[in-house]
Amino acid sequence: MTRFLRHETPIEGLALLERVRLGDDRGFLTRLFCSEELTATGWNGPIAQINETGTRQAGTVRGMHFQLPPFAEIKLVTCVAGSVLDVAIDLRKGSPTFLQHFAVELSAKNTRSLLIPQGFAHGFQTLTDNVRMIYAHSAPFRAEAEAGLHAQDPALAIDWPLPVSNLSVRDRSHPLLSPEYQGVAA
Repeated sequence: MTRFLRHETPIEGLALLERVRLGDDRGFLTRLFCSEELTATGWNGPIAQINETGTRQAGTVRGMHFQLPPFAEIKLVTCVAGSVLDVAIDLRKGSPTFLQHFAVELSAKNTRSLLIPQGFAHGFQTLTDNVRMIYAHSAPFRAEAEAGLHAQDPALAIDWPLPVSNLSVRDRSHPLLSPEYQGVAA
């Protein structure tokens, strides 16, 4: 029995995973990661790093972050407390869905995770207070490869459900896309 059900998104390679919850009168168990089972859903790397974020206030936006090649990474993103609108943007050079985004609610209740391949920017907006997110990364963070897009760039047309608040200095400083932007190699 697999513990991860893969649901396709309109963007090739980007997948919404539903974690199968097992439970009884004591409570439940969901698997956050299993390399053997996740390989069948599109994860094809090791886990090089696992991070947790905590965000106090609803409306906060974190992102849109990515690592440049050759340090690009696969991410498995899961919300374990509260609720977020999670967003992935296709930055793959030459992709038919270049600069299109996919947004989905991830929450502690709905047992969904987003499997984000290389070549995507990622970010989220908290829909509740006191959100906790867990990220599995296929490559370690490299400061020299860090990049991002401005979460409020009109060219991205992200419809944030709440007024955007609490952008970090780093996230506010990401430039708007230029018409010459060609994307990244995946």
